[in-house]
Amino acid sequence: MGSLLLLLLLLLLLALLWGVEWAQGQWSAGGERAGIQGQGPRINIQAPDPVKVQEGLCVLVPCSFYYPWSSQNNYNILTYWFRGEGDHRTATLVATNYYYWNKVKPEIAGRFKLLSHSTNSCSLSITGARKEDQGAYFFRVERGNDKYNYKEKKLNLQVTAQPDIDFEKPLVSGQPARLTCIVWGSCDGKAPLFSWLGDALDSLRSKIKNSQVLSFTPRLQDHGSNLTCRVKVPQAQVSTERTIRLNVSYTPQNLTIHICRDNKALKTVQNASSLSILEGQALRLLCEADSNPPARLSWFRRSLSENDTILSNSSTLELPSVRRMDEGEFTCLAENYLGSQLVFLSLSVNSTPHLQGPSCFWEDKVLHCSCFSQAWPVPSLSWWQEDQALRAINNETSMVTTKSEGPWANSSVSLRWGLGPGLRLICKAQNAHGERSSAVLLLTGGSPPSFTCAEQEQGSWPLVLTLIRGGLMGAGFLLTYGLTWIYYTRCPGSSSRQN
Repeated sequence: MGSLLLLLLLLLLLALLWGVEWAQGQWSAGGERAGIQGQGPRINIQAPDPVKVQEGLCVLVPCSFYYPWSSQNNYNILTYWFRGEGDHRTATLVATNYYYWNKVKPEIAGRFKLLSHSTNSCSLSITGARKEDQGAYFFRVERGNDKYNYKEKKLNLQVTAQPDIDFEKPLVSGQPARLTCIVWGSCDGKAPLFSWLGDALDSLRSKIKNSQVLSFTPRLQDHGSNLTCRVKVPQAQVSTERTIRLNVSYTPQNLTIHICRDNKALKTVQNASSLSILEGQALRLLCEADSNPPARLSWFRRSLSENDTILSNSSTLELPSVRRMDEGEFTCLAENYLGSQLVFLSLSVNSTPHLQGPSCFWEDKVLHCSCFSQAWPVPSLSWWQEDQALRAINNETSMVTTKSEGPWANSSVSLRWGLGPGLRLICKAQNAHGERSSAVLLLTGGSPPSFTCAEQEQGSWPLVLTLIRGGLMGAGFLLTYGLTWIYYTRCPGSSSRQN
């Protein structure tokens, strides 16, 4: 009974061993099969993806792999690196440890090498990198009937023509900066030689000789200038350089305001400037600032405070028709993440005179007339009789008084003598921007006489008075003719009585 039990145990053990050997054989059945889940082939490329190397230099790619060999496989392990898509039959062979079957092309031979003969190493050394070496590489292993292409993870090689310049942080005017010139790849022997060139480094040339790291403080004027890192690798007989354009950030500077009046460019001003403009004209203000990054521009009325109203959220402020109430100080604000700056413009609004009157009345055989005018600057008022100015002198003949307050001026005149039909009395308002006049015309004598008013621009009132005089004369002629016609047509016996 015990012998039978021992025999059964032996048969069970043999069946178990046979099952394990059968499962391992599935890895290589057909020559290209994958392994059991969790125990399949895997590769570990211990390098960044992509692997970078500068043209003409060298790079080492550490690598290890695993393959579940069958227990009865005692063949030598053959390893290969291929470049290209597809499988090992169509890709380009670059390196192998199978020296009896070495089909590496002459231009590749010697530059790609497998570094170790250990059973799980796939490390690859590349020397004298060329531009045509760039591409995707995959690893292949063979051991008897066990064969596998590691296509699930490839080595992506990028061949650069120039070094890279790395910034520790963005460049800001007035703040220390640190730049590093990075050479991808190295070769056995002396270290590369570095040199820096650029207008921003004029004062540092003696301190940055053969330094891979550059420390300096950029200035506002360095923005947009060129900076060059030059690298020489003596043992590889490689000399290359990289030039970049510096991007230096700085706060808004040199704010200016471009002024257009009635769609015509007027002038360009800077801070604390003033501008005079006529009421009713169109005004366009364009604010500009030198800054990096570009500033956000906005317009405020008067001084900047929390209670001020934003007039425009852009660089342009439009006033299609300037009014008197627009007079005051306008503020342009330029800001970016580094700071802000303001520019002010003081606007004064002027106007041509607006005239009211003259208005007249009689009192005790004296003609009293007055007129009012509004303008800025405040207008001057004067009285004229015919072509003679009435001075502000009080006497028995005339009395003239004038006063002003703010933009308003008023004047009055009193006349005692020389008041006959056809008398023209003129009130004139004048300032630096124009003139306006209005006349009162005495029509008839008597007490009180009648009069009428006519308003004119400078130089036009004689024509208006002439037209009025001609109209009155024509009306008198027509009236006389009409009365005479009526008399003779309705009184036919008047002529016979005369005879």
